[in-house]
Formats: sequence, C-alpha cells, structure tokens
Amino acid sequence: MSRRVRSALLSAGVLVACSSLTVACGVIPGVSGDSSDDAITVMTWAPENTSANNEPGVPAMAKAYARWINANGGLGGRKLNVLTCNDQNDYIEAAKCARLAVKEKAVAVVGSYSQYASSFISPLESAGIPFIGGYGLTDDEFKSVLSYPVNGGQPALLAGLGEELGKTCGPVSLVRPDTVAGDELPVLLNSGLKAGGHTSAADVRAAEDATAFDPQAQQALRSATKNPLQKGCVVPALDERTGTFMDSFRRLSQDYPAVRTASVLGSVDQSVVDTSGGASGPYEGAYVTSWYPAASDPRWDPMKKVISKEAFGDNRIDPADAGVQTTWIAYTVLKKVVDSLGGGEVSARTIRDSLDNGLQVDTGGLTPPLRWRFQDLTAVVDYPRLINSDVTFQVVRGGQLVAARKGFVNVSKTLESTTTG
Repeated sequence: MSRRVRSALLSAGVLVACSSLTVACGVIPGVSGDSSDDAITVMTWAPENTSANNEPGVPAMAKAYARWINANGGLGGRKLNVLTCNDQNDYIEAAKCARLAVKEKAVAVVGSYSQYASSFISPLESAGIPFIGGYGLTDDEFKSVLSYPVNGGQPALLAGLGEELGKTCGPVSLVRPDTVAGDELPVLLNSGLKAGGHTSAADVRAAEDATAFDPQAQQALRSATKNPLQKGCVVPALDERTGTFMDSFRRLSQDYPAVRTASVLGSVDQSVVDTSGGASGPYEGAYVTSWYPAASDPRWDPMKKVISKEAFGDNRIDPADAGVQTTWIAYTVLKKVVDSLGGGEVSARTIRDSLDNGLQVDTGGLTPPLRWRFQDLTAVVDYPRLINSDVTFQVVRGGQLVAARKGFVNVSKTLESTTTG
C-alpha cells in the first residue's frame, strides 16, 4: 500500500486505471484540453456508481468551477484543466487515480473524496503533488506533509457531536460502517462524550453496502433505551446509507421508548431530513455537527451562483452536500495560491512552497482563515496536519436544518486527548 511505485509501472497503471473507470478519465467537458505550458492541470476524484458510498457531486462541482473560472479569465490568466477520476470506493482504484494524476502532470489534487488515503498518498508523495482540501475521511489525510486539509475531517465532527450529546443524552448508540475508516469513529465520538462527562457509546457495526438495517436498528434502540430514566440517543453515521438505516429505524422505533437522533453532516443533510419526513420525521430536534455554516447561510451564495450558472439542472450537485462544499473551498484555496504566485511558475513545487510559507486563505467566513505553517498546526498527535478543528452545530427545527448557535466551536482540546491507535 505505501511502497513507492517504479516509474516504469506508472504508464501501465494509468492505462488500466482509465480502462476500468466507470467515469472516463480526462479533461472535463466544456473545458479545453489545452496542453500548453500555461495551462494549469489538477485532478479531483471521488467514488461514483458503486454499491456503497458515492460522491458524484465532488467531480461535478470541480467541473462547474473550471467552466466558471475559465469563462472569467482563468486562474491568473491561465486556463484551468480539471481531470476527474472514479476511485470506485476501492483501494486499488484510488491508487490508480493518484498514478493518473502523476502521469498527467497534475500540479495538485483538489477537493477529493476517498476513504483510501493509505493507497493514494504514497504515489502523490513520490511525485511531490500536494493534496488540497480532501474530505478528511481517514487520519492519513492529516499525516502527510503534502496534505493541506481545509476542515477537521471526521475527527472534529465526531468529537464535537460527542461533546454536545454528553450534555443532553442518556445512553448513546453509534451506528457506523464496518470498515477501516469506520473503526475510528467510536473512539472519536467517545472522546467527545468523555469530555461531556458521559460514558462510551454502544458500537453498532453495519456493512457499508447493506440494503436494510433492521438488526442494527434493533441493537441501537435496545442500547439507547436501556435506562428508563434517561432519554437515549441514536447516532447513525453511515454516509449516504443513513437514509436507508432510518427506514428501518422509523419502523422499529415504535416498539421502543422515544429516543433522540443526532449525526454529522455527510450522513445527514437537508435532503435526508426531507425524505425522512421533515418536521414529522425522526430528525426533528436532532443535532448535526458540520465544519461549515448551514446550507441556507448567505455565505454560500457565491458557490450557489456558480452552480446555477455552470451546472443548472445537474442533480449530482447538491449545495447542501458536504463533499460539494469542501470541493468549493478547496478550489478557493487553489485560486488564492495561484494569485499569490503573481503570474510566475505554477507547479506542484511552487504550490507547496506558497502553502508552506504562510499563505493565508480567506474563505469568506465558511471556515476560519486557513494557513498551514508549522505554528498553525494543532497539537493533536494522531492528526499532525490538522489546522482547523472548528465545527458548527446545527439542529432540525420545523423540518429545516438551521444553525443551533452562532459561530464556530473549537474542539482541539478534546482531540488532543484522543488516540485512535
């Protein structure tokens, strides 16, 4: 997984990658495949058309951004070429996407989603290609010196949610994927619960490609209702499968005392709330942690205008989707970096140098100001590249996901006491 790949194998790997991708590799539709020295080539990848997690909005957002930026003079006057790749929710395919980025001389991988950082980081490191604004599914994204995260990933979301639930819940049940990435979630949630003076959550595992969750819903409900004097909480963190879990949960919860539900953005967004019954559904009153302001916040208006102009009618792009939002922020970082180079060389090296030497990125209030100097890193042992450990708290009121409180909440102290091993 972490071995460096000989350059002689790169071309063969790329040919296999492109032939096996369900979404073709190459320059995005609507953007010229300009191969001149002035063109800036980057890559964005995510899983699509799989039986488990899918994030088609991530590459679609990257495509829309490129069409918009090129229609407005490009990046620093240069055309932006965005290559996309489908990692198929598979560690071998994730590595192939990284090798394709090397082959195509991408200067950065921007705003991608994958749970297989252990596969794709090594090829990027070998080529010196920076990884900007990944989704933060695994701790590998917070360890590589070539990774520049824009949010606190799953660690911040789960720790922040645990802090909140520790103050308000009785027994807590966490329903999560039975995967390597999923194995980290109980530790993170429990760190927050502990900070709130609470006991650990029941750990309920589920196959990430399951089509029904009756056994997991029953197990979660039994654990959350074991203390009749305290109202328990059920926390589904199954990404896009959360809605499927809630179908089982709604049906079976009628046989148990009432419980609260809570989750993290990515597993729950406004579309999930809507399809689960809105104000009359199980998420009414639920807390949801996010890295960003609520989707209705006007700070998202610039992104929504780009989507409306360049991807109107493309139902892959949901402005409330955390993957889409993270991709927008990652490309905001890329633009700031290129602008800072003042028309000079744009390469993987110059991008790294700009980020490493103190460039500060203002995201319009969607995150705190971002900067990746050594002194900006938080003292979280398992996540040494973490710079932004702020989260927001949202709540479902009247069927709408709205801000539960103003501003960001920093969870760095809780994360500093967390060891995922």
